[in-house]
Amino acid sequence: MSKRRNHDAGFKARVALEAVKGERTVSELAAEYGVHPTMIHTWKKALLEGSSDIFERGGKKRSEEHTSELQSLTN
Repeated sequence: MSKRRNHDAGFKARVALEAVKGERTVSELAAEYGVHPTMIHTWKKALLEGSSDIFERGGKKRSEEHTSELQSLTN
């Protein structure tokens, strides 16, 4: 019995982005990359659901930086 493969985040993102583009079917992508179509659907769903977090985190991080800068200026 073969061991389960662990794919890195970059690989998952690349495959999920191709699935979102829709230029090829999930079955075609699965055959090319050697993964099950269900995995591609899971990665695509995670990409679409998590994409808004990228912008939220960036905004929060910047506002925290500005707050700390203001505090250092007032002290």
